[in-house]
Amino acid sequence: MRPIQMVDLQAQYQRLGAEIDARLQRAVSQAAYIKGPEVAELESAMAEGFNPLKASETLTTAFPHLSQPLHALGVANGTDALQLAFMALDLPPGSEVITPAFSYAALAEVLFLLNLNPVFVEVNPQTFLVDVDAIREAIGPKTKAIAPVHLYGQTADMKAIMELAAEHQLYVVEDCAQALGSQYCSEGLSGYAATMGHIGCTSFFPSKNLGCMGDGGMVFTRNPELALRLRALANHGQEQKYQHRYIGLNSRLDTLQAAILLAKWPHLADFGSRRAAAAKRYDEALSGHAELAVPARSPLSTHVFHQYTLSLQNPSHREPLRQWLAAAGIPSMVYYPTPLHRQEAYAQALSASRGRCANLAMTEDLCQRVISLPICPELEAEQQAFVVGKIREFFETFG
Repeated sequence: MRPIQMVDLQAQYQRLGAEIDARLQRAVSQAAYIKGPEVAELESAMAEGFNPLKASETLTTAFPHLSQPLHALGVANGTDALQLAFMALDLPPGSEVITPAFSYAALAEVLFLLNLNPVFVEVNPQTFLVDVDAIREAIGPKTKAIAPVHLYGQTADMKAIMELAAEHQLYVVEDCAQALGSQYCSEGLSGYAATMGHIGCTSFFPSKNLGCMGDGGMVFTRNPELALRLRALANHGQEQKYQHRYIGLNSRLDTLQAAILLAKWPHLADFGSRRAAAAKRYDEALSGHAELAVPARSPLSTHVFHQYTLSLQNPSHREPLRQWLAAAGIPSMVYYPTPLHRQEAYAQALSASRGRCANLAMTEDLCQRVISLPICPELEAEQQAFVVGKIREFFETFG
């Protein structure tokens, strides 16, 4: 049995190495290392592949961009994608953006850096996705945008979020770093994650469902004016060379990383299927266990299982369980141990009236209970059986 890893990138390379090497060799032979043809090819492929969308007449009337084709822009990393999104919206300083507190720091970090104020809200404790009722309650006179995070691999309730945005004339920026390829489907709105709001953002960090061999990211929008502004902002604010219309960034997807992603792109659906099969095996082995809950699926979204996250009945079991698994050579992770409003930097900013948040008891509770198990396309049934066996041994010994 191979050593178990959270994401087995070596095994993935062994499986896809010939395709990756061929793409890299072609890019290297052309020597167009900055904005080479692979970048435009990847942008075009992803814009076309993720373009399908259906929206009700009501939503399309409120948001004309929903009837437009998708644009994709490769950038340096997922955090830059988020920063560029909010730079493009050009919200007034002090504007509030509603976003979940149970998430990674990149989105909150960007908001604070741009002098915008996050309003942290709760998530659903079963799906871990942002709670739409919590968003509704948090909307205030300074609210200008909603930023749902499609956490762990499935898409938040975008129809309900877009309806709220229409009612209150808000922007929607989707954080899709963990859910690329996930599909949302409801009566009145269906489409891929990152393609329904005004702007969608994703990351190609190596461990993502579609990962490169370094840093990379992508911004999506159906608004042609935003697409032009995003391209300019990512290129030092230039629409034409040496003509700087905006104060921008130097954020571009590296040509060699684009080549790697082009080799992996045709396999994205297979990656998702393999992850889903692994999740099903975990479900079958662990469902009904008195001491833990397997991850719930949203009825409105497919799940691409960037993470397979359990919720423990007794939070005091988490660290001993992690140590028990580690002693057996099994890695695990906690996404996330400290909610954003409790992080030192953000708590200081919040106390200085840079933001507000509701009662976040559910988020704080989840941060004590969640634990993520290894999951990736290369995870073998034998490896999973070993993981499950060790989990059962733990609870038989200490439960």
